[in-house]
Amino acid sequence: MHEDVREILDDCQQSMEKAVESYKRELSRIRTGRANLSVLDGVRVEYYGSMTPLNQVAALTVADPRLITVKPWDKSLLALIEKSILISDVGLNPNNDGEIIRLPIPPLTGERRKELVKQVRRIAEDAKVSVRGCRRDGRDMLETVDNLPEDDLKKGKDRVQELTDAWVKKIDSIADAKEADILEV
Repeated sequence: MHEDVREILDDCQQSMEKAVESYKRELSRIRTGRANLSVLDGVRVEYYGSMTPLNQVAALTVADPRLITVKPWDKSLLALIEKSILISDVGLNPNNDGEIIRLPIPPLTGERRKELVKQVRRIAEDAKVSVRGCRRDGRDMLETVDNLPEDDLKKGKDRVQELTDAWVKKIDSIADAKEADILEV
């Protein structure tokens, strides 16, 4: 196979991998019925004038399957942390006892589970669009290679399509697993 075609295929592969990794990170923020620290990844606390990730100002632990605890390094941050969790829209209600913040994970209602499944599917579709964008870019790059034999162009396009199909299938299997996790009672 032509050297330029190999490079283009490698670029496509890497771009599609990045799209799927981003998808996995986004999915990890969706709350299931069990305690998972990644639901707090987007929470930022104002700390000395800058917005700081929660895990940099407090110790986060999963105390049991239905409880996350937040123990700030500096107790003066308790109220700010509590406020940040409330406005972050992660769906958790903090309980502050003056030492530690407890975040009980409420069981998901049937309606909330359905909403979360729809959200997973929407995010999956966005990830597929990203992968298909990589496919389009790869095909466009193949078209611009000078003196590329027609056979190599066709093989390159076929290989780009195979990569796309494989990554779309992976996105679907990740979505199915997350869906099963959400629907598990």
